[in-house]
Amino acid sequence: MTKRIVVTGAAGFLGSHLVQELIEEGHEVIGIDNFLSGSEDNLAHLKDRFTFVEADACSTDLLKHTSIYDIDEIYHLASPASPKYYQQFPFETIAINTDGTRNMLNLAVQQKAKMVYTSTSEAYGDPLIHPQSESYRGNVNTWGPRACYDEAKRLGEVYCYEYFTRYHTKVKVARIFNTYSAGLANDDGRVISNFVNQALKGEDITVYGDGTQTRSFCYVTDTIKGLKLMMKRDEANGEIINLGNPYEHTILNVAQLVKRLTGTKSAITFHPLPEDDPKRRKPTIDKAMELLGWKPEVSLQHGLEQTINAYRNTLQKSIKDKKG
Repeated sequence: MTKRIVVTGAAGFLGSHLVQELIEEGHEVIGIDNFLSGSEDNLAHLKDRFTFVEADACSTDLLKHTSIYDIDEIYHLASPASPKYYQQFPFETIAINTDGTRNMLNLAVQQKAKMVYTSTSEAYGDPLIHPQSESYRGNVNTWGPRACYDEAKRLGEVYCYEYFTRYHTKVKVARIFNTYSAGLANDDGRVISNFVNQALKGEDITVYGDGTQTRSFCYVTDTIKGLKLMMKRDEANGEIINLGNPYEHTILNVAQLVKRLTGTKSAITFHPLPEDDPKRRKPTIDKAMELLGWKPEVSLQHGLEQTINAYRNTLQKSIKDKKG
């Protein structure tokens, strides 16, 4: 059945992937983005295949926009997600995850639509419990450079809770762990895009800290599948669900794997660890498996191979274009 679906943050990394999949499934998509951290290039290949509204998802005018009617589903993905961007735009990051989330919840109430809110593994902060289940309340610093993102996402979850309990809104919260693919901009600042681009350019691969800190990397197709299952399953209403890969890797091991897969001669260099950077990050996904029947399918090596090939092609095309 064809649905009318709103996707905020449509020009972002996850948003553009989701928009493409929903279009290919035959749905009518209304994408919303103000290009704070998203890029028009992410949507260029989808031009004229969906409705795009250039706007801030915090704007209450969206509730009466002429294109936003008979909405069945809302994916609220809008927010800077890389430390590079949310530390550059802290107030905007706070606003989109609080005022923007409430605005989209009001739209859900108005349209009687279902909603998925994308929160983050950063809600666990620098965790003292490992691995992290949804019941863990986190170890988050409210007074630091990452707080604008971490705490705003947590407050966004509170808005979802209040609308679910007070207004019976069919809202679900996805705590997303590190997601990657070639769709990440080469200057995004997240670890996979950094490592791959540095390796392909023959630059030093920069590891922060001693590289023993861990992350759990999930390929974008797995994350998108999880989000769509959350929207589909009524069992997920009013639930917070981890979406991430339960296989844990040290940052140094990832750097070494990227170096081997690219065949680069780049050196691995070590730099001071940023403030509040989590030491370990690994989800339990029992809830996702039980409620959604979801688990990641793409291994880190396979995902990196696809990412490296795509970045290599983009880099070669850029060099060719510069030569004329």
